[in-house]
Amino acid sequence: MVSTGGAFSALSSNIYFPAINTISKDLGVSATDVGFTITVYMIVQGIAPSLYGSISDSRGRRIAFVIALVVYLAANVSLAFTSNLAMLVVLRGLQAAGSAATISISTGVIADIEEPDERAGFMGTNAGIRMIGRAIGPVIGGLLNSAWGFRSIFWFLFVFSALVLLGLLVFLPETQRMIAGNGDVPLRGLYKPWSYYFQPPKEWRNAPVSPAPKLEKLSWKTIIEPLTYILRMDILVLLSWGALVYTIWSMVTSSTTTVLLKTFPDLTQWQVGICFPPNGIGCVFGSVCTGRLMDRAFKRAQTRYKEEHGLANVNVKSQHDFPFERARMSLMPYFSVVIFIVSMALYGPSYDFNDLRRHFAGNLVASLGLQFIIASTATAIFNINSTILVDCFPDNSADATATNNLCRCLLGAVGVSVIQPMIAKLKIRNAFLVLTGIAVLFSPLVWVQW
Repeated sequence: MVSTGGAFSALSSNIYFPAINTISKDLGVSATDVGFTITVYMIVQGIAPSLYGSISDSRGRRIAFVIALVVYLAANVSLAFTSNLAMLVVLRGLQAAGSAATISISTGVIADIEEPDERAGFMGTNAGIRMIGRAIGPVIGGLLNSAWGFRSIFWFLFVFSALVLLGLLVFLPETQRMIAGNGDVPLRGLYKPWSYYFQPPKEWRNAPVSPAPKLEKLSWKTIIEPLTYILRMDILVLLSWGALVYTIWSMVTSSTTTVLLKTFPDLTQWQVGICFPPNGIGCVFGSVCTGRLMDRAFKRAQTRYKEEHGLANVNVKSQHDFPFERARMSLMPYFSVVIFIVSMALYGPSYDFNDLRRHFAGNLVASLGLQFIIASTATAIFNINSTILVDCFPDNSADATATNNLCRCLLGAVGVSVIQPMIAKLKIRNAFLVLTGIAVLFSPLVWVQW
């Protein structure tokens, strides 16, 4: 349920891409101007979770979810009546303020309910469900745009988010441990799901009435404090590499419509839309597989730790010398240096290959296949980073995720704003080879972290 709520960030971003040309014609502006709304979306997407993360960690997951989705609902209704570029820019920022926060909140819920040895699998599943929006969003967007125009996209998002909000209000209990304990503390007020009024949990039957929880005071200090995580050198290195990979992947995704229409100008809007799923499916695949692989690696590290220290059982939370990062990062060099960089090196030239063949038979298999691999490995890197951060800051998991999101989205916004001019000046092949070179230049960060 929380993963579905967390899907709105990726869904809102990607459902929009097939309609870029339609929006530019309808509003009488250039595609570059419409592309600026993507940059604004990503900037707000990076900043907003820092506020919501603090609310989530100090006031509870349910309250933060409700606030975020109400903001998102209001933004979608307003976007459906957009009549000029200024409205579109402002309202897309408001939409991002609502949707982006759901990622850090859903991660906080996972941290509340799962122990470290099983957390990676749930984090991967959580990310995989969220990424389904990235896979199907462009297809839905292309179909809606072709049938009823781009405004129908925002009506669809409004209805879908209203249903998810209703589901959360009815079924999702508060999980924040300061408020809910281990699930045995009777909830009340906004923390109590509506379904519990009809059938409360068995654990509550003999439990005494709980006093109102003593919550941490929400202040600017609590909002800004997570930014100090960046001052830790290991966290800085981790966030830097993750942000760079996110930026390159975002540049690949956001430029897909432009690159396709430059290479195959006869493609229709809905055909462009169905070219996006390989990227989204790659995200789902990378998320789910990485979670399972990390759980296995973590359990192997636990076994080695117990053997080395002669322990029959170990609670890794209490062991300060347990190698959390090494346990989580065993797969990082393969995903980062081998698969991601090699795929990026082949991606740009793959369009030259398609260009040579388009007079005989349009062939997008190579390019879209590489998008699948790039998305899979990029998402794997994101999941490894996110899980390590939650391990390092288990009591402030939403704040840690928000800080990660801030670094990725701000750098990603810069990348998205320059990819179109890069393609125009350098051509498709050279633009992506430059990005590959940047990835190679910063790849030693992986070994530093390792």
